[in-house]
Amino acid sequence: MNRAARNILRQAAVRAGLEAIALSRAGRLWPAAGGRGVIFTLHHVRPREAKAFDPNAHLSVTPEFLEEAILAAGECGLTPVALEELPSLLADRGDRRRFVSFTLDDGYRNNAAFAAPVFRKHSVPYTIFVTAGFVERSRAPWWETAGRLVGKLDRLEFDFGHGAEALGLETDARKQAAFERLAEFVQAGDEDEAVARIDEAARNHGVDPLAMVAELTMDAGELRCLAKDPLARFGAHTLTHANLRRVDDQRLRREITESAKAVEAYVGRYPRSFAFPYGFPSAVGDREIRAVAEAGFEIAVTTQPGVLRASSLEQQTVFNRVSLNGLYQQKRYVKALISGLPFKLMR
Repeated sequence: MNRAARNILRQAAVRAGLEAIALSRAGRLWPAAGGRGVIFTLHHVRPREAKAFDPNAHLSVTPEFLEEAILAAGECGLTPVALEELPSLLADRGDRRRFVSFTLDDGYRNNAAFAAPVFRKHSVPYTIFVTAGFVERSRAPWWETAGRLVGKLDRLEFDFGHGAEALGLETDARKQAAFERLAEFVQAGDEDEAVARIDEAARNHGVDPLAMVAELTMDAGELRCLAKDPLARFGAHTLTHANLRRVDDQRLRREITESAKAVEAYVGRYPRSFAFPYGFPSAVGDREIRAVAEAGFEIAVTTQPGVLRASSLEQQTVFNRVSLNGLYQQKRYVKALISGLPFKLMR
């Protein structure tokens, strides 16, 4: 079975599971599964774009869906709070409320244009995790670069480390397979070298990665302006969005501490929160969790799914989050996620 077929089957299975939980209202039978609430992860928030090929579609939701997610959380009895407040709120044994926190990774410009007005409409605090290299236009998100590169071509020659290889990109399925190979290349070897090769290939085909990051992400002035919103909070997300498990100790400390200083310079407040790039298990280990705690952050988050529990306080620099995935933009799916049952079934 090829990658495209596996992707289709996986998405169908996820959708079927969410539908089953939503339609059965099983969450009412096991209310404890929902724990103390949830931290949601978002990236892009923008109007829907009609694209035949969009390998990053899962990272983009519409403003209308964001509003539905906020309403769904309220209908499920969750109280919106700033991410940074969660440790103290969960530690208060007299407070039995369930909470929801909204977070947005990478500092995309559409967060200010489309997400912030929705949060303000409903008086919901939100935290944006800032990657300093994106703000400084010295590093581009390789997944955006790769998506544009593959999307515009019918054929690409690329060196994955064993000499130039020709990739046929005549169909969306082949484009998706090529994109996934590029993603595997980034995660398998020297990430800096892999990103540099993708950037070079993009420039050779008329895609400027640094111009693209300037188009997509906020600069220091825009962050400073958004910081005037009393609902806005800002967290650190490293200097280069590197997989921290694959860097040495010196760079690990620099990626963490220097990114926090950069955020303070942009918005005038030292960040209390941190988000691990990628956030999956092969990007977050004991060394990285310990380093973030030693840097003084009050809370740090992964992308590993799960709800809030009292036990979350045992390691405050490794909170789970739940993705608001652009492939599943239905209010009933949000309620299914809030129930916590999908994560019980994943065990």
